[in-house]
Amino acid sequence: MFACCRAAKRLCWGKLLYIHLVQARSLSGADAVNALRPFYFAVHPDFFGQHPREREVNENSLKRLNGYLETIQKPGLRSHKPAQLTFYVRETVQNPDSDQESSREPGFRTVSFTLDSRDLLSTVLGILNSCSLSTDHVQSSSHTVGSAKSATSSFYRPIKWDKTFYSFTGYKDPEEELEQAQKTEINIISWIQSNQEVAQKKLDNSIPLREELARLRTELSDELQLSNVRWQRSWGIAHRCGQLHSLGRLIKHNCGSLKMAKGHTVIFTDRTGMSAAGHVMLGTMDVHHHWTKLFERLPSYYVLQRKLLQLQDRISHLLGGIDIVHIEELQPLLTMEEYYSVLDAFCKKLLNRRVPIHPRSLRGLQMILENDHYVPRLHEMGYFIIPAVCDPPSLQWFLLAQAPKAREKLKRKEELKIKEQELINVCKDGTSLSRLYKEPSVSFEQMISCCRRLIEEPLPNLMGMHLCVSHYYSVLQDGDLCIPWNWKS
Repeated sequence: MFACCRAAKRLCWGKLLYIHLVQARSLSGADAVNALRPFYFAVHPDFFGQHPREREVNENSLKRLNGYLETIQKPGLRSHKPAQLTFYVRETVQNPDSDQESSREPGFRTVSFTLDSRDLLSTVLGILNSCSLSTDHVQSSSHTVGSAKSATSSFYRPIKWDKTFYSFTGYKDPEEELEQAQKTEINIISWIQSNQEVAQKKLDNSIPLREELARLRTELSDELQLSNVRWQRSWGIAHRCGQLHSLGRLIKHNCGSLKMAKGHTVIFTDRTGMSAAGHVMLGTMDVHHHWTKLFERLPSYYVLQRKLLQLQDRISHLLGGIDIVHIEELQPLLTMEEYYSVLDAFCKKLLNRRVPIHPRSLRGLQMILENDHYVPRLHEMGYFIIPAVCDPPSLQWFLLAQAPKAREKLKRKEELKIKEQELINVCKDGTSLSRLYKEPSVSFEQMISCCRRLIEEPLPNLMGMHLCVSHYYSVLQDGDLCIPWNWKS
């Protein structure tokens, strides 16, 4: 009997030890964010202002990474989808004879890795190891996180490393780096004066290509009777002309099948297929054979498109008449098959758990359905952004509670849109710009603020130039000047 008691006691202590080790190894979401600080400072898009392509890659990868971290922290998670990510990681050039950084401009390297762990600590360590960043601070903090949680469950204090840690290890202090970047903010006048000549030369060289692009776009639109030709990415003029030339050559050999695109919008993007909005997507990396097969299959998409519209109407009826929309600026460019699958799963969930919403109580409002998040939210422009996995009763409460605010935001959006266009016209006339536009990531309020300041504090002579309002300074390859919306005078 005593032997059995001793065995039971050993098992009990073993179980307690296992639980303690598991708790000590776990990380909270706040701990994970803090542990990844060196990584965020190495890949943050704000440090890639002069490299638009690398900046865009890091922005998209960070969105996917944050979605993955959010997913694996969801309670009761049994399965998840692996994430293949690519980042441009900044490298600082060190002088071998000194501990100080040399005056050379830091470069960057490409790092790709796959996340497939459901454990937050393993995921954080994998990210840091893949980017050749130190994991000492994670390893040491993970051993004490369990006891710290029990002792200070309602108190969170972020880790702040002593300056000696960076001087001893040779790693850069993120706070000093950010402070230095803030101190060396660029003055818009001096930046334009330094880059205007280069931009003017590039713009002059691009004028023949711009004229050719306009001609090709008009000819192809007329020949195929397209409603529009667009590009998903901000490719250069030469690249766009090359894509239109490729489409023109395809027309000569397969004119019959391409006529199927009549009335459609053609979008040059990263993949070939039919978009959720019913646009023809031509992948720029695909060969003509893939394009031809898509044009031949267009009639088969009409049946799927009708089913998709019926699903949207069905969901709208179940949710008080709210419009189900797909907005490319706020969502990834999905194929029609992918979007139909999301709508179908969401509609079945609503049918299984009916929610009592008056058939017309949400009419005039708009809702975006997405897969990347688990919490419904209201966009600043008045759109409801609803996760496909959202619980119907919670969704009902959220929609009805936020409906008045959503209507106010939609009304304000229309007012801001009109005000923005008025100020753009005034700015163009006052500065003699040939073109003034903004990137999609710049909000109405940001553009309005920028334009007002441009009117109050005129820039140097920019007659005939193209000015893009963005989040960073850059001279694009075709001569467009990019300035941040919150530029410093």
